Amino acid sequence: MKRNPRTAPARTGAAREAALAGAAVCLALGALGTLSGQASAAPAQAPAPVPAAASDLAAARAAATSPATLSTLSRFFARDGAVARSAAEPRAGGATVAVYVLSPDFVAGKKGAPVARSEFLATPAVSSDGQKASVWAADTGSGWQVVNIATGDDEFRYAKAGAAKLPGGTVFREPQTDAWYVTGGSRVLPLDEDAVRAVGTKGTTLAAYRARVTAAYGDKLPGSAYAKKGAAGGYGGPAQAAPEQPEQAAQAAPAPADGPAVSAAVAAAGAGGLTVLLLGGFTARRLHRRTREV
Repeated sequence: MKRNPRTAPARTGAAREAALAGAAVCLALGALGTLSGQASAAPAQAPAPVPAAASDLAAARAAATSPATLSTLSRFFARDGAVARSAAEPRAGGATVAVYVLSPDFVAGKKGAPVARSEFLATPAVSSDGQKASVWAADTGSGWQVVNIATGDDEFRYAKAGAAKLPGGTVFREPQTDAWYVTGGSRVLPLDEDAVRAVGTKGTTLAAYRARVTAAYGDKLPGSAYAKKGAAGGYGGPAQAAPEQPEQAAQAAPAPADGPAVSAAVAAAGAGGLTVLLLGGFTARRLHRRTREV
């Protein structure tokens, strides 16, 4: 199920006038707020993000497969009467993957910045009736905890598609448009229809992609007037929220005796909840997918 991105306000004034033709980098310097320094020339290539450490993958997987999380998954899969909670029999496992999103540093033109940064680690889950979910875990400062559960298997499908399309590349998501890409070397290639609309079926060069995202988001980076107003939550927040309910913050719970911690709100919220945690500096945006604390 595709996400429902929040449409960003139209760019006006100096931000609109800053758009430059061709592969030149467009940067609305006046709106960068606390960010400083001139943008570097558009790169022919960018370094890959630092891969997740094996210990982090193991910790995230342990949190996602703990008895506390499986109990939460039973309620998640039983939402709307899809299956009886006692019959859900959730199973979490398979490969835990790092999920990357477009990096604000890349948008801002910081020299040597990778295209994407790690957002969270995801582990697949499935119920007895075949429902699929993605269990998101993050290091909240109190250890690795489950911070959200989302319907579907986007993270794993696109990781597989990206590996097939560009072996060794980095699969990442552009959160403002919910577009998925894979990048490697000097190319950015599309993995879904949103990305195809943005860069075409054959993709684009890294330099042209950065020019595009800088023109679109250069005035919406952390510290900008746009972000300070709270419009669409600013730019580039890792955790994403479904549209049906207001976002809310939650405090992390201590690790239960039966396994790694599940955040307090994830463990305690009712099956009708449609909010997402805002832990570890996460901000919230809309998704096509339904995400729940249950």
